[in-house]
Amino acid sequence: MSRASDLAAARAAVVGGTHVGSVLAGAAPDAISIASVASVGQGILQQLEGAGPVLQPLLEDPAVTDVLVNGAEGVWVDRGGGLELIAHEADELRDPLEVRRLAVRLAATCGQRLDDASPIVDGTFPSGVRLHAVLPPLAAEGTLISLRTQRSVALTLDDLVASGTATESMAAIVSAMISRRANVMISGATGSGKTTLLSALLGLVPSAERIVVIEESAELRPTHPHCVHLQVRHANVQGAGEVSMSDLVRAAMRMRPDRLVLGECRGAEVRDVLAALNTGHEGGWATIHANTASDVPARLVALGALAGMSEPTVAAQASAALDAVIHIKRTAGGRRIDHVATLTRDGARLVPVPAVFMRDGMTVPGQGWDRLSDRLGLARDLL
Repeated sequence: MSRASDLAAARAAVVGGTHVGSVLAGAAPDAISIASVASVGQGILQQLEGAGPVLQPLLEDPAVTDVLVNGAEGVWVDRGGGLELIAHEADELRDPLEVRRLAVRLAATCGQRLDDASPIVDGTFPSGVRLHAVLPPLAAEGTLISLRTQRSVALTLDDLVASGTATESMAAIVSAMISRRANVMISGATGSGKTTLLSALLGLVPSAERIVVIEESAELRPTHPHCVHLQVRHANVQGAGEVSMSDLVRAAMRMRPDRLVLGECRGAEVRDVLAALNTGHEGGWATIHANTASDVPARLVALGALAGMSEPTVAAQASAALDAVIHIKRTAGGRRIDHVATLTRDGARLVPVPAVFMRDGMTVPGQGWDRLSDRLGLARDLL
């Protein structure tokens, strides 16, 4: 094969590799050497395996939790203090067609299809980074790409205390939830730190216990020697092959779990989770989207309705199954545990009872503190 043929093959091998192509195109065949190929090697890897020369370094930054591409209008990142617009010179993120091509390539890397027939995609990279992308015309500003990073090293509860997420007394309370095998939900908004907090707490589970984690995509990576993950499988383009969260909850029950963990409660699987926690599976954990712990009952009722459960049934199941709800929120100073509540029944209604608040760096007891402290074996005068 001639050197010219080698050059053409190199160009063809890099799908969308405009940077590499431009570099090689400007060189005479005789000028191509190992050194010149090595000089663009990083660009090749970023084009073929990563998210490109702009996005990939952001995803590798340990401070970054989210990277958002709003068509050709800009790239935003969250380093824990809120979203900020970043400046870049990459032509591929200024051209709407190139942004679309990037989204399609990222989806393919996740093993997903993204085109006009399937314009919305969710996927997970082998590294654990989560992808969500939407094509126009569904996305009015152009192709939208949302990337959620995953920490390579889970934070510990001590780390969260040091960062102000929890006080020493709050850390003692949530640690007791693990040691006393309480069934707990962590509530909060998107990006509030629910997954980070849950990962830290699961790291406190005794090493002799088996943790089975059920998630839409594997995000929870606690520092624990016996933690296994089940992930949902979406239907293929023919609408077949789906494995739902409910399917996985039922499967997990047969896997001898010491701790059953649901990464996010967001659908009809709430019926199976509450049933599991009411049949001897203590020490279970789940996260749920809610503005406050007081909103969790309404969320549970809404999710239960998807599974055909009435409000009285949800109230009876949840009040018997759940010992506490921890609410975490994002503030100007960072993420913090805001309050903890217990759940009780008032007739057919599920009612939250505030038990602990974090105010100005202090942990303050609420109406439900006596009940919670008794369940956790803590002294009532701890606070």
